[in-house]
Order: sequence, then C-alpha cells, then structure tokens
Amino acid sequence: MGTSRRGGEGQRYALTSDEDDSDFWGFAHDAEGFFTPLPEGEDLLRVRLEGCLPQGGLLKSADHVGSRRAVAGNGHLICLDGDGAAMGAYFVGEVTVVDVAPSARGADLVDLTVTLWCEGGLPGAERVWDLVRTGRLNRPGMWHELAPADRHAWLSVALMSRGYRRKGRPDAPAGRVFTLDGRHIVDEDSFYCALGEAVDGPGGYFGWNLDALDDCLCGGWGATTPFTLHWDFSAASRARLTEVVQTADRDVALFDLLLEILGERGARVVLR
Repeated sequence: MGTSRRGGEGQRYALTSDEDDSDFWGFAHDAEGFFTPLPEGEDLLRVRLEGCLPQGGLLKSADHVGSRRAVAGNGHLICLDGDGAAMGAYFVGEVTVVDVAPSARGADLVDLTVTLWCEGGLPGAERVWDLVRTGRLNRPGMWHELAPADRHAWLSVALMSRGYRRKGRPDAPAGRVFTLDGRHIVDEDSFYCALGEAVDGPGGYFGWNLDALDDCLCGGWGATTPFTLHWDFSAASRARLTEVVQTADRDVALFDLLLEILGERGARVVLR
C-alpha cells in the first residue's frame, strides 16, 4: 500500500498500479466525486483528480484520451496524511482517463477526469479520513451523532486506517478489562463503533459485521482473549438490538447472538 515516495503539501491522494508495484501513477490534491453514491443506471464513478502530476501508466493513458490506450487499468487510490504518508488505500478498477485540463492548483499540474469502479469509497468516509489526516479523531464518542449510513462509513475508515493509526502497537494482553458504553448503541453498526472505541480508543476498529467480529476475537486486532467486557447500560442495548438473525439452526435476536459470539471466543461479558 505504501508509496515509494511521499506527497507534498496539499496532496491528499496518491495512485499506483495494482498490476505492477513499480508503476507509480502520481499524486493528487483532491479526488472529487470519489466518495459519492454511484449515479443511478451507471456502473462506474466519474472522479476528478485535481492538481495531479500523472506518472507511469496514468501519464500514458492521459496522452491517449478517447482511445483504448486511455485505460490505465486497475490500481489503488491511497489516502495520505498531512506529511504525505499512506493512511489506507482503496482498490479501483478499470481506471480510464476521459479528460485532461490545466489545473488551478499549479502551472505544471493538470486536472484528470477518470472513470473507475470502486465499492469501498462510501459517502461520509471523506470526512472521517480528514479527521484522521489532521489528528482530530482523538475524542471518544465522535460517532454518536452520525446518521446510520455515516456510521457504516466511519467503520470502513476505522478498518482501513487501523494499521496506520496503531503504528505497530501490539494487542492488549490477555486478562484486560474493557468497558463498552451502551447508551449510544442503537443498531449493529453503532455496536461496532462502540466496541472498536472500547478496545482501541477513538476511531478504533474491532469488527463491522458478525464474521469480522469473530475474526477480531481470534487475535491480531487489538485485544487478546480471554478478556472481560463490562457492557454498561446493557438493558438499553438489549431493547434496541432486537433484529432477528437467521443462523444455521435457528433464529436469534442480535443482542443474544453478539453475546454468544463474544463468549464462544473467550470474552467474558458482564452486563451492567
């Protein structure tokens, strides 16, 4: 995921080929249109890479707009921090240059318009990346007021930025006690927001679906089982997590299923 060089001031994104690690495509100041819903009836996003100095395969494609050679192929759009280091990356497919224009960002820069396929750039994620980039994702509860769709975007960034934010910090040792604040748990996504924060601090990640939660409990994601989870305001959480989940042998309420998964993997849950 890392680039072979660092971006300069104001360059928030880098692009590289997915097919050739040595094929660096350049930096961009902005990627307007990336974190937006796919237009109805369209299969590809239309993204404007502002303030771009294209290199490698992307430069070759920019020289052949309107022809088959405008297709750069599959790549990665990398989110950079203020120092130009990689925070996380999205796989982008079928990157094709459809327009090149002079950029107001600098005399030697261009604005490239590309079409591409990506299922990970969720609306609402850009704001969270900006919080990570500026070091302002530093207080508990910053996700509390988010709309449901934005909570899912929050979790996507928590997952993708996890390695960058942990900076090699090891898992908490077995026997640790974590406290889960249930006051703002209103659905499955908010449960994962709260659990990630409980285990790994503001913006932390510890699953964003049932399978991912099970994976996290196996180690390598911030906590080592066995551990104890104090679930505060658990009665309010139970009253809200009533969605019925179909398992292989029965139907079960989400709250009860979460307790089962946690318990089976060695987490002792104390309901308070």
